[in-house]
Amino acid sequence: MKRPEGFDQHEAEPQAPPTGGADAKRARAKREKPAGRNPAAQKSDARQPKRQQPKPPKPRGPKASSPKPSGNPAAPTSPTITNVREAAAAASKRMLAEKKADPSRRVTAEARKAARLRRRYERSEVRRFTRRSRHRRLAWLTAAGAVVVLCALVAIAVYSPLLALKTIKVEGASRVSAADVRASLADQLDTPLALVDFAAIKKDLAKFPLIRSYVTETVPPNTLIVHILERSPIGVLETPSDFVVVDAAGVTISHSTERPAKLPVIDSGSMKSDSTAFKAAVAVLLALPASVASRVDMVTARTNDDVTLVLDGVGQRVVWGSSDRSAMKGRVLADLIAHQDPNTVVEYDVSAPNNAVVRTG
Repeated sequence: MKRPEGFDQHEAEPQAPPTGGADAKRARAKREKPAGRNPAAQKSDARQPKRQQPKPPKPRGPKASSPKPSGNPAAPTSPTITNVREAAAAASKRMLAEKKADPSRRVTAEARKAARLRRRYERSEVRRFTRRSRHRRLAWLTAAGAVVVLCALVAIAVYSPLLALKTIKVEGASRVSAADVRASLADQLDTPLALVDFAAIKKDLAKFPLIRSYVTETVPPNTLIVHILERSPIGVLETPSDFVVVDAAGVTISHSTERPAKLPVIDSGSMKSDSTAFKAAVAVLLALPASVASRVDMVTARTNDDVTLVLDGVGQRVVWGSSDRSAMKGRVLADLIAHQDPNTVVEYDVSAPNNAVVRTG
C-alpha cells in the first residue's frame, strides 16, 4: 500500500531529546500537529522556500542605548524597532528635561556656527541694500569737508597776521626813484595780503608820470613786488620858456631849460598831443630804423601828409609825406643814407618808396 506524500518526511525528522526549560517547550510545540490539517498543504508548505524576514529599518533618531538584558534568558538580545523608538523618545524627553532644568545651557558648535553664518549673511545683505546711500553719504561728507577746509584756509589767508604785508620791492625803476615809490605805498604795510587795496596803489603810482604801467605780485607770506615799466621819451616840445620831454602818448616826462641831447624836436604847430600832426610825427619816429632815428634832429608836421625830417650834421632833409607805409619808407631811407656821403647836403624823397629820389644841393 502506497503511503501518502510527506509521510516519510515526517517520519524521518529526528526527534530532539527532551530537555527541560524553554527548549523542551519549543520542541514539543513543533512535534504537535494542528488538528484537521491537510497533508497536501503540508507538502506544499514543505516545497516552498522559507521567506526571510525583512530587517527592521534603522531609526533616524538619536542612537539609543541597548536595553539591559532581563533576567529571563528567553528574551531576545537584539533591539527591536519598538525598543529603538522608545529609546529615542526617552532621549528626547531627557534633553527637554535638561534644557528646562538649565536654560543657560550653551548651544552646540553647529548651532553657533549656523548663527555666525546667519549674522554674516544678514550684514552682507544690509551692506548690499545700503550701498547707494552709503556712497551718497560719503560724497556729501567729502564735499562738506572740502568746503570746511577751504573756508578755514580763506580765513587764515584773510585774517591771519602771519600773512601781513611786511616788505615792498620795486623792480624796473631807473628814472623813477624806487625809494619814493616804496614811501608812497607805505600805508599798505601790516595789511594781510588778501586785503591789500590795489585801487589805492594805483592812485599812489599815478603821481609818478614816468611810470607807464606796472604789475603787482604778491609773494607769501609777506612780500609785495611792484614791476614798473617806465615811459620812454621820444621827443622834445619847444616852448617859449623851456623844453618839455614827452613820450609817444604825449605825456610830459620832464621839463628842462636846456634842450636834452639825442632827442629830436617835434614841431607840430601846437602843444596838443592829440593833434593829427603830432600823431603823424610820432608814427614816423617809431617806424625809423635805429641807425636813422639816432640822426634825426627835428620832425616837422602840419598835417598827416607833410611830414619832414631834418638830420643832424650838415642838415640833410627827408621828405616823408604821409605816415602811411612808414616801415617800408624807413628801410628805403636807411639804404639811401648808406650810399651817400654824410657831409653832402642832399634831400631824400621817400614819399613814394617804390620811386625814391635823392636830390643834391
